[in-house]
Amino acid sequence: MNFSEIIVTLVLVSGMISLIDMLPWKQQKIGKQKRSIIIEYARSFFPIMLLILVIRSFIAEPFRIPSASMLPTLHIGDFILVNKFPYGIRLPVLNYKVFDVGHPKRGDVLVFRFPKNPRINYIKRVIGLPGDKIGYFNKTIFINGNDVKQNPRMKDGNLLELVKGKSELLFEHLGATGHDILILPGRRLVEGEIIVPDGHYFVMGDNRDNSSDSRFWGTVPKENLVGKALFIWMSWDWNLGGIVWSRLARPID
Repeated sequence: MNFSEIIVTLVLVSGMISLIDMLPWKQQKIGKQKRSIIIEYARSFFPIMLLILVIRSFIAEPFRIPSASMLPTLHIGDFILVNKFPYGIRLPVLNYKVFDVGHPKRGDVLVFRFPKNPRINYIKRVIGLPGDKIGYFNKTIFINGNDVKQNPRMKDGNLLELVKGKSELLFEHLGATGHDILILPGRRLVEGEIIVPDGHYFVMGDNRDNSSDSRFWGTVPKENLVGKALFIWMSWDWNLGGIVWSRLARPID
């Protein structure tokens, strides 16, 4: 069971126990006798579990970054908050959309359930929208025949460790604001073109030559969407001595 399934189970069990305990015949039977510890715990934890379920399902959910596929935007050990509202309200566990709010935009950093194994959450950047013709050649993205411009970036102190060796830091003009990416000029990965199916999204990692994304396993169906990454609320790196204070509260663009 994943965390959502555990929370839903706890809410149902504690809610049922609390409801039964509130029935008139049950109260008469108990009378002035002391309630069992199970009933007391159920009545205490039900509102807390229900609040957690509502927040995680419909408002926001925390995630931890486990890989380097989104460098330099997100580092291993970053803890991020994901907004569940922008892409629609979904029922927990069932993931059935009950209320449509909006759709991903090009350039959004998106958390989704991996199409090959929906029990695993992935995070990538939205490159292609439904109906787009996406090409990837010579480290460059082409959208409907137009190349996405890239410019070299100066290596500031915070990024020197990320781009040491043969890696190159570029600024990619995708979406409303653009973002930094990493490439390895000497590494050749899969290239080609694809037309994004209706109701699907083409996603890629910012660490272009170290990312398992839509170039390898295909597009993401809209029913797999989880939410939009908002900001980094905690970052932990053992090599840097623990909390990386400079990354706290950093928005994710």
